[in-house]
Order: sequence, then structure tokens, then C-alpha cells
Amino acid sequence: MEGTLTSNVDGLTAKGIKAAASTFIPVVGKALGDSADVVLGSTSIIKNSIGIVGMFVIIGICAMPIIKLTILTITYYFTSAICEPIADKKIISLLDQMGGTFKVLLGIMFFVAVLLIIGLAMCIKITNNGMMYR
Repeated sequence: MEGTLTSNVDGLTAKGIKAAASTFIPVVGKALGDSADVVLGSTSIIKNSIGIVGMFVIIGICAMPIIKLTILTITYYFTSAICEPIADKKIISLLDQMGGTFKVLLGIMFFVAVLLIIGLAMCIKITNNGMMYR
């Protein structure tokens, strides 16, 4: 709520500054107001591109642990299947439980990565609301 209100107030402030500059400065007021509009639009584009790069960075950071946990999960389940005819039931049960543990960790890691991406997208969206008042 606060982020939405802040971005709306920022957008209205930017519009007010543009109108004041174009009205009260006699000769170059219109050019100054238009240049302020261009600067605000440019900062919005830069902010959005940084947000998109941030999403790719989050995906890159989380991809390697997700791949490792996937490989470990498959390895433990595969080892459990291979050892079933020759090993004791307790060892097979241990390997199955380890595979299950890594499967839970894989789900947690994937869920955290998705939440980070959603959070970043929400931050980008909240700060874009102020630009619609220009």
C-alpha cells in the first residue's frame, strides 16, 4: 500500500514540476519541462531493464543448486533401486529417505526462486505506477 501510494505521489510530483517549469520560466520553460519528461522516461526504462537483468541473475543463481539437488535426488533413488536386491532393507530405506529429503529441498529451492522472481516483478510493477501520471 505504501509503495503504491509513494509511486503515485512521485508521479504527480513529477507532473507538477513539469507544469511549473513550463509555466513559470519564461523563455526556456517549455523545453525544460519536456527535457524533465524525457529524463523521467529514461529512468523508467533503465529501471525496468535493471529489473529484467535482476530476474535473469536470480534465475542464474538458483539454477545451479536446483540442478545439483535434482542430480542428488535422482542418484539416491537410483542407488536405492540398484541396491535393493543385494542390500539390507534398512540401507534401502535410508537411501529412499535421503532421496525424499533432497526432493523436499529441491521443492523448497524452486519455491524460493519463484518467490524471489515474483517479488522482484512486484517491485518493478509498483514503481511503474507513478509513471502513468506523467
